Amino acid sequence: MERKTAIFRREHFNAAHRLFVPGWTDEQNFEKFGKCSNPHYHGHNYDLEVKVTGVPDPLTGYVINLSDLSSIIQKKVLAKFDHKNLNLDTREFASLNPTAENIVFVIYEILRKELDDSLGLTVRLYETERNFVEYPA
Repeated sequence: MERKTAIFRREHFNAAHRLFVPGWTDEQNFEKFGKCSNPHYHGHNYDLEVKVTGVPDPLTGYVINLSDLSSIIQKKVLAKFDHKNLNLDTREFASLNPTAENIVFVIYEILRKELDDSLGLTVRLYETERNFVEYPA
């Protein structure tokens, strides 16, 4: 029987965004997105939780070295999004509404490319203490 194990890494970043549909009026956007559609943007202190699953290597005992995973997250995700305006400063959200659902998917896609195919990946993003999303569901 395989000893499939899950390991987790938490990181944190701050970013601003505005939720809106470009073809809608400010009133329509406010009706759908509320204060999150503020034309002057608003920010969040995001908490990111990355779960990697796999069978530990028989020599090292690691599913993945947590130091390596942290480095990947820092270089590939936080360097892109931390202290940025997601709408204005990132190509990923130039034409994609930066909802928590879209942000977690984008982060998943970035990290998936960096990990061995044999490893499972789940990404959870906390937008607030009470609101969070997870991909895949």
